[in-house]
Amino acid sequence: MVIDILLLAVGLGLILIGANWLTDGSSALAKKWGVSDLVIGLTVVAFGTSAPELVISVVSAIHGSTGLSIGNVVGSNIFNILVIIGCVAIVSPVKVDRGNMSNDIPLVILSSLALLFCANSVLLDGSSENVITRSEGLLLLLFFLIFMRYTFSIARGAEGAEPQSPSAAMPVMPIWKSTVLVAVGLGGLILGGEWFVDGASGVARGLNVSDSIIGLTIVAAGTSLPELATSITAALKGKTDLAVGNVVGSCVFNVFMVLGISATIRPLPLGTIGNFDLLTLVGASVLFWFFGWQIRKRTITRIEGVLLLAVYVGYTAILIAKA
Repeated sequence: MVIDILLLAVGLGLILIGANWLTDGSSALAKKWGVSDLVIGLTVVAFGTSAPELVISVVSAIHGSTGLSIGNVVGSNIFNILVIIGCVAIVSPVKVDRGNMSNDIPLVILSSLALLFCANSVLLDGSSENVITRSEGLLLLLFFLIFMRYTFSIARGAEGAEPQSPSAAMPVMPIWKSTVLVAVGLGGLILGGEWFVDGASGVARGLNVSDSIIGLTIVAAGTSLPELATSITAALKGKTDLAVGNVVGSCVFNVFMVLGISATIRPLPLGTIGNFDLLTLVGASVLFWFFGWQIRKRTITRIEGVLLLAVYVGYTAILIAKA
């Protein structure tokens, strides 16, 4: 058990460090090759923030730990909405612009509903078990391509209005250093993913709970901690819109890209993950949107932030009680 916990911790550390180095190195190389800040932000940086979830879910799918693969995505999205937005709103009320309310947050609801429908094979198709098939994985990837096309079109429209790009302050990095960062970061992701999945599976066996429960709680929280820290820091600086964009992008990436790739590699049986978990995700997404419309002020208040956190605590308590 101690060895498993150590593998879990060291593996997560390698994944987070590897994702950071891979993102920094890739961004620097892209700049050297003349790729625009817009493309870097929408591809390299966006991929980097979802790399921990992607690596864990893909490695889990390859190893046959499909409960861990799906639990990681479902749990991360629930954590992102209820805990990250909740904590940010407590630090500073979250002002949500009209574009986010009308276009972006509904995409989070859409991704949650898409996952709910894909995961109900027994109810909708009369199958013997609930499973996300390869064809559904490919469909999720098509949704991801549509989302990326939409994101590019929106970003290009606003490109001229932004006086300074996010990567403008990024220091120039020698090519050799960028290459080393990419290589070492990729190696850290792969090795860390292997160790993390082995450790998580061992902890699940030691606690006599399913991989799904571990994925929904420990794994989900661990992979979302960097986003939580980044979002709270942004809130302290009065930039709560960054937290909203971070959560929206992460939730959509996790369902459409991470689960899409994982299910394409290997069909994903739901195991012990049921409609309680999936409907919690849908409900959290709807709350995210509903609280933003409070008296048409488009602001998530501190009280609503506390309510979001309370929902997460209640959900986790029920998971532990069921285990």
